[in-house]
Amino acid sequence: MGSKDSKSKTKTKMADTADKFRCYQKSVQAPEHEIEFFLRAYKDAFRKKAYTLREDFCGTFSICCQWVASDKKRTAIGVDLCPETLQWGRDNNLSKLNQDQQKRVRVLEQDVRKKNRPAVDILAAQNFSFWIFKTRAEVVEYFKIARSNLQTQGIMIMDMMGGGECLTEGQTDKRTVKKGKKGFKYHWTQHSYNPINHDAEFYISFKFADGSKMKRAFTYQWRFWSIPEVREMLAEAGFSHSYVYWDVEQDEDAESQWVRKEAAPSDPSWVSYIVAKK
Repeated sequence: MGSKDSKSKTKTKMADTADKFRCYQKSVQAPEHEIEFFLRAYKDAFRKKAYTLREDFCGTFSICCQWVASDKKRTAIGVDLCPETLQWGRDNNLSKLNQDQQKRVRVLEQDVRKKNRPAVDILAAQNFSFWIFKTRAEVVEYFKIARSNLQTQGIMIMDMMGGGECLTEGQTDKRTVKKGKKGFKYHWTQHSYNPINHDAEFYISFKFADGSKMKRAFTYQWRFWSIPEVREMLAEAGFSHSYVYWDVEQDEDAESQWVRKEAAPSDPSWVSYIVAKK
């Protein structure tokens, strides 16, 4: 007779074996889109092509890898403090490049508030990552150092978000990233928001086809900065100009059309880019 214990063994849940970094990349990052926008923003600013990129808060530095793979003349520097995340990037992103491409990616495990050489054409600080700095003095200091890491004809690019839904505690944005038996969903939760000091906490969780969930796979404790505050701090840090690129496409199924704007309609949940010229 078979053992009852063997028949009642708990089946391994998908959340227990899932790779949180892989899920993150599939849910949040779109390197091809980012690079397309970077090149367009640089051409808007200087009417020429960009070849050197620095990705601050780079995480698994997938954008760096895609950048060098897209043109044999391009080089990239990725900067992040987390050794685990950087190692995952080496094992899963850098390893997929050929030898020549790998040589054109430099990975630095350090604080982004450090000057490095060579200076670059484009410095990107994506996914609201600089919001980790919660005081004006800290942000201005970071912007000054970021500016020093740029070529004379250089731009800094960062994304921003806002709208009432982003400030509503308990609000969760849910998206299906992959369908089917091996599929999963991405949950972005606004856990807390303090209107007095703009401190906010967000979570990323993943839910899988078997119903299991990887809760709080990533936690972010940020200050919620606004577009005018960031533009003022960029100017204080010495940047000559800053521009806002707004998504003018209202159809959810259509691709975003990023256009420079100085006025935009009210929106309960929006994302934009700020591009600053050195």
